[in-house]
Parts: sequence; C-alpha cells; structure tokens
Amino acid sequence: MSGTSPYGTNMRRRAFLGAAGALAGTGLLTACGGGTELGADGSTDGSLDDAPRFEGGEYDGPKVTLQYWNGFTGGDGPHMRAMVQAFNKEYAGRIEVRNTTRQWQDLYPAMPTAITAGKGPDVAVIHNDWVATFAARRTLVPLDDVVSSLGMKESDFIPAVWQAGVYRDKRYSVPLDVHCLADYANARHLTRAGLDAPPRDRSGYEDALAELADAGVKHPFWMPNKWPAHLMFMSLLWQFGGELYSEDGTEALWGSDAGVEALSWMREQIDKGYSPGQVAQDAQYNAFKNGGVSFTWDGIWQINDLKANAGKLDWRMAPVPVIGGKAAVWSASHNFVLTSQAARDENKVQAAKFFIDYMSKQSTEWAKAGMIPARNSVRAEGEVAKLPQIALARDVEAFHFLPALPGVGDVQSKALELAVQKAVLGRAAPAEALAEGVRTADKLLAENQQKYAK
Repeated sequence: MSGTSPYGTNMRRRAFLGAAGALAGTGLLTACGGGTELGADGSTDGSLDDAPRFEGGEYDGPKVTLQYWNGFTGGDGPHMRAMVQAFNKEYAGRIEVRNTTRQWQDLYPAMPTAITAGKGPDVAVIHNDWVATFAARRTLVPLDDVVSSLGMKESDFIPAVWQAGVYRDKRYSVPLDVHCLADYANARHLTRAGLDAPPRDRSGYEDALAELADAGVKHPFWMPNKWPAHLMFMSLLWQFGGELYSEDGTEALWGSDAGVEALSWMREQIDKGYSPGQVAQDAQYNAFKNGGVSFTWDGIWQINDLKANAGKLDWRMAPVPVIGGKAAVWSASHNFVLTSQAARDENKVQAAKFFIDYMSKQSTEWAKAGMIPARNSVRAEGEVAKLPQIALARDVEAFHFLPALPGVGDVQSKALELAVQKAVLGRAAPAEALAEGVRTADKLLAENQQKYAK
C-alpha cells in the first residue's frame, strides 16, 4: 500500500476531493443556517475580533480542557500523538488537550456544525487551502495577537508558508510544516543511464528518459491523469512563469501560454512512449515502489513508506526538476487554527494560543513524520537537518502555495483537475482542455465572490 498523503490515504483522496468540493459549494461552511456568524461570546451578532487577547507567557489560569481535532490518521499520527502527550505531561493540572483524529474528508464538513453546537474543536490543524474558506465564514479566530506577543515574524518561517495563513490582512493560522512534491528515482535505473542523481534540468531529464527507454526500460516515467497530476501541472505552470488566479480571485489564469506549455509537456511524456496512455489511480507510485519505473513525482509523505520498503528498492530523492524557466513546486502546509468555539471562553482562548505556540516550537518530532518544519530554527536542529526532506528546503523560494481564496478547493476539483485529466488522457488538446476548464472556473469564482462576500 502506498504512503499516506497529508489529505488522507491515497485510496481515499478522490473521495476527499468530492467532499471538499461539495462542502465548499454549500452552506455547510456557515454556522448552522444561511450565513449565520458566531460572535466572540457565542452570539450571532458579535465580532470574533473581540476575542480575549493573548499576552504571551505560560498559561496561568484555571485548569481547562481543550478539544483538538486533526486528520493525522496515517503514519504521521503516532508522531502527533507523541507531541500532544508530551504537552499534557508537562502541563498536567493546567491544560489537558484531548486529541481527536478523523479522516480529513470527514473532519472538514463536520467542523462548522460541531463548533456551532459547542461540540467541535477549540483548536485544530487544517490545510492552508482551507484557511480562507473557514475564515470567511468566521469559523476561525484571528491569531495576530499571538504573532505580536511572541515576536513571530516572517523571517522565523519559510516566507511562502507564512503568507499562506493571511486572509484579508489578518492572520488566521500558524504553520506547522511544508509538504511538497519531490522527484523520486530508482537508483539502479540511474546507473543504467550513467547518472549518480536525478537530473535537475529539462535537457538532462529528457536525455535520461530517452537513454533509459533505449536501455530497455519500457516506461521510465509514468504520467498520472489523477492525483497527483494536478499538483504536477501547478508546479510546471509556475515554472513556466504562469499564475493560478488573479489577485482579486475573479479570474482563472492557468489557461495561459504557460499553462499550455506545462500541460503539453505532461502529455508529451505519453506521446514519446515514456508513459502508458492511461495510468490508474496510484499505479505510477506502486510501479515505482516495485522497481518498474525510473522516475516518479510524488509527495514527501511517501518517504517513510519507501524507507519501510528499503530492502526491495534502492531509491533517491531530489527536488522536482526545472522543466520551465525557474524552480517552482506545488506545496501545502498543515496549520494550527483557533476556532470560534474556544472564543466563547477567555481561559480556553489563552490556553489554546499557548498550546499553538508550544506545538509550533516543539516540531522536531513532527519532522520524523516526513514533513518539512515551517520554522527555520527547527530545520536547523542537528537531528532534523539530517532528514532527507530537509534538502528540498534549500531553495525556499521554490515553494508555491494555492492563494488564500475562499472556496478555491471547489474551483480546483471541478475545473482545473478535470482539464488536466482530459489533456493527459488525450481527450482534448492541452489548450482546448484548459480553455474549457477556465470557463468553468470563472463561473465558480464569480459564485464564490457572492457566496463569501461580507
């Protein structure tokens, strides 16, 4: 079985996307009913900005119990549980954190209604591309006071992941990590191509694929049409100088010349015979893991799975090669957030904000789950610096994230992903598939402008 993505097991990834798209397009992200918003005291006419301020220092109020939700159900789960257990042991008698783990595709739709009923999380971990959606629906409480009191600043973090937590000039999350695509290579196949490491540029990569094909590797680079095909497309789009959406979130820009170049390169790998024409879900990773594929682009969450498979495959990992004009790679992040449920209780607010800061600082254990710590200081620690994924953070400017647009997941799943799939499968030319997808995306973006307007 393949490794666990930060969105859940790969087998359930498509189900998650369906739930995510449906949720982003409905009122489930409102607080129980048509657009109701919770105030700081739990009322519907207050402002979450009035939640008690965090002044820094250790929590010194009465004992509180915090409900903490996350989706770490896979191999990353034991590492998160260890972090929570360490916190509970150190602060026993003052704060008890109760860890609830659910599949991501179940967690996101459940959070808003559970919070409204007072039975949801006080603090949670969500993906960066959900921060704006929940913030727009006022399910989250701003964390600017935490940043200010603790002296957090962009220079403490990878810049792109720091900016990913800002929506409408307010900070709603504190990043825990970065996870991105990487280029995995079969070491035995590298030797057959006369290489010591995966090529880093387009000419070197394409030469290696040609040489491997000539050497008898039937399909050295399988091209998926589903997960993670859209992540590959976004990486290439940015490499060719393109952008996903306009700054105001009203237009999809991925149908540009850069988008056509990106998607054309993906399709070319099939046309040149380097990939089968139709690759089933997860087939490219499983074929790589079994030694039949020379290169595959996949997330760093596969590291621990490949380590467990070390006796069967000798592999190498490198940044995604620069096929376009500059280094760029799709990236995402797990982020700590404070919910409007906690905002009803001043002591919970203070305890939750203290917990968030603690977990952000003590993320060495989290790096062992295969993630890249967002904090520069943690990545510099000796134990962490030796981990294989840290090498991918040498060029932090390469990390690119989805913009902070409410409902962006709906646009991705209903427009961009389908356009990529259609072109990779050869059902439409890249330019045609992208143009059709952009038309759908622009309609969804217009709907989102109304849906999430304040």
